[in-house]
Amino acid sequence: MDFGKVIELLKKGKKLQRKGWNGKNQYIELATNISYKNNKCEIINVEHENIGNRAIAFVGTSGVQLGWLASQADMLAEDWKIVEREN
Repeated sequence: MDFGKVIELLKKGKKLQRKGWNGKNQYIELATNISYKNNKCEIINVEHENIGNRAIAFVGTSGVQLGWLASQADMLAEDWKIVEREN
């Protein structure tokens, strides 16, 4: 599966991963309703004119990384697959 299809499936709520990734249980998914606490302890709800309140989250062996950016290799790869169930 190519990266265009990955984006389409992320928007439909699917979790995806590359066969070539080292970490067995690593995947990406679309995060929504994002907020954070600033240094004044105020809760800020994220909102962006073009993407709203969404970001791609990378769930890896060290935790969750919001705002994951695909590498050239990830974007050009065709070894993407849907995560059917978490192990």
